[in-house]
Amino acid sequence: MKDFEHLMSVWQDQSAHDKLSVDEVLKQVKKGIKDITNQLYWGIVAMVAVLVLTFIILFFFVFQSWLTYVGIVIMMITMLLYAVMIIRNYRILNKRDATLQPTDYLQDLKQYQRNRATTNGWFYYIYVLLISLGLSLYFIEILSNSSLPYKVTVYGLSILWLLFLTFYYKKRVFKSEEEKLNLMIDRLERLQGQFE
Repeated sequence: MKDFEHLMSVWQDQSAHDKLSVDEVLKQVKKGIKDITNQLYWGIVAMVAVLVLTFIILFFFVFQSWLTYVGIVIMMITMLLYAVMIIRNYRILNKRDATLQPTDYLQDLKQYQRNRATTNGWFYYIYVLLISLGLSLYFIEILSNSSLPYKVTVYGLSILWLLFLTFYYKKRVFKSEEEKLNLMIDRLERLQGQFE
C-alpha cells in the first residue's frame, strides 16, 4: 500500500510540473491559427483570381469546339467548390476569439480538423482529377494548330505539375498544417483538463 501511495504522490507531483500557462497556450494557439488563416486567406485570393480569369476566358473568348467550353465549365465548377470549402474553413477559424471562449474554440478547431481531413482526402483527388479533365478538354482546341513537340511539352509539363501538387506538395503542406493543428488542439485539451 505504501508503494501505491508513493507512486501516486510522484505522479501528482509530475502532473503539477506539466501545468500549462493559460496566457502562453492561448498566445501560441492564436499565432498558429493566424498562420493557418493567412494561408487560407491567400488561397482564397488566389482561387478568386483564377476564377475571374477563367470566367473572362469563358465569356470573352470564342472557341470553335464545344469541348473547350465543357472543359472550362468543369474547371470553373471544381474551383468554385474548392473555394467554397476554403472560405468555410476560414470562417470556422475566424468566428471566435481563442482568448474569450477557449472551450468553444477547441470545438471549432476540431470541426476545422474534420473539414480539412475531408478536403485533404478524397475531395483533393477528385479536384485534381476534374481539373486535369477540364485542362485536357481545353487544350484539345488550344493546341490543335501547334506542333507535336509543343503539344508534348505542354501536356507533359501539365502532367508533371499536377503530379507534383498531388504527391509532393499536398503531403508536405497538409502534413505540416495537420501537425500544427494537432499541437494546438492537444494544448487546448490539456489546458481544459487543468480546470476540470
